[in-house]
Amino acid sequence: MPWENKTVEDIREEFVHYAKASGNISLACREFGITRKTGYKWLERYTNNEDLKDRSRKPNKASNRTDIETERLILDMREENPGWGGKTIHDVLARQGYQGLPCAKTCNNILKRYGWITSEESMKHTPYVRFAREHCNELWQTDFKGDFLMRDGTRCFPLDILDDCSRFSILIEAKANTLGVTASFRQAFLEYGMPLAVLSDNGAQFAGFKGGYTSFEKWLMNHDILPMHGRIMHPQTQGKIERFHRTMKQELLNHRQFDNLAHAQKELSEWREKYNNIRPHSALGSLPPAEIYTPSSREYHDDIRKFEYEGYTRKVNAKGYLRFAHWQSYLSETMADEIVRIAESDAGDSFNIFYRNFKIAEVDAHNGRLLNRKISRR
Repeated sequence: MPWENKTVEDIREEFVHYAKASGNISLACREFGITRKTGYKWLERYTNNEDLKDRSRKPNKASNRTDIETERLILDMREENPGWGGKTIHDVLARQGYQGLPCAKTCNNILKRYGWITSEESMKHTPYVRFAREHCNELWQTDFKGDFLMRDGTRCFPLDILDDCSRFSILIEAKANTLGVTASFRQAFLEYGMPLAVLSDNGAQFAGFKGGYTSFEKWLMNHDILPMHGRIMHPQTQGKIERFHRTMKQELLNHRQFDNLAHAQKELSEWREKYNNIRPHSALGSLPPAEIYTPSSREYHDDIRKFEYEGYTRKVNAKGYLRFAHWQSYLSETMADEIVRIAESDAGDSFNIFYRNFKIAEVDAHNGRLLNRKISRR
């Protein structure tokens, strides 16, 4: 039928008149190419003197829309903590006792709607599973955050120590350089006790002094702590402290400029307090690290206890060489004048070298060639 120049309302009204005149709804629906359900809908509206125009599918009111006061609360917390996402903000507000909060996803949508979060930024925070030690103080991770320039023209090198199990920030120290690592750890040991092991990268302050051992590694072993190092070019080995540094950058360093080292330490300490005690961690069931972490029962003392060896021992000479039988092998200048134990390996083709509770090297039994200097607890 000719429908040119007719509006949708005209056609629907024509359908109604046709249906009433014919008395056959099914026939009218076939003629106009609509379903019987639609035909009865237009008849009912016409009979009730209702408009035959298309109605908006938008709800009369947004029943689930978050009230403006709650939105303002969420946005204020984001403004105060620029690195926090919707889930973190939701968990912190809930822990502070706020009622009737929207879910974490809605909090995130509110941030997106007001331009606080982009799609690209959301992709960066896609979680993935990391292995964690079962108990606090089994392992501490440590590293220097990348240095940054301060207003006085000097640079800050933050040294960070993180408990692997609880993600608790043991220490953040604003340092003028990367020296003095041992003194920083001593401070941490006095406050929190000693861990069983410390994982670091292969930086010169932590590992590999002149191809041997650093004084820091030796100091750790003297206190029965295993020095561990990530694989070269594999930063994922220290994934937790890498993630910690990213969080520090997003929540603090990207939004602050520091006058000097003292100012940097003040701001870093305040952020650490919030990170440990307020900010929830998704890997901890949305609890802050301080609610998981417990200090170590292994107390630190400056005095180094004397170690009693069993078996065959030799003294490393003043230049760091170990002489045994008809060969000598360079061990490390750091071990100069120290006593080590020598024991044949199970295979019988090499000798293992032990310093206190740790195997520190393996030497070829035939030519005295050093096979490795990897430290492990015996």
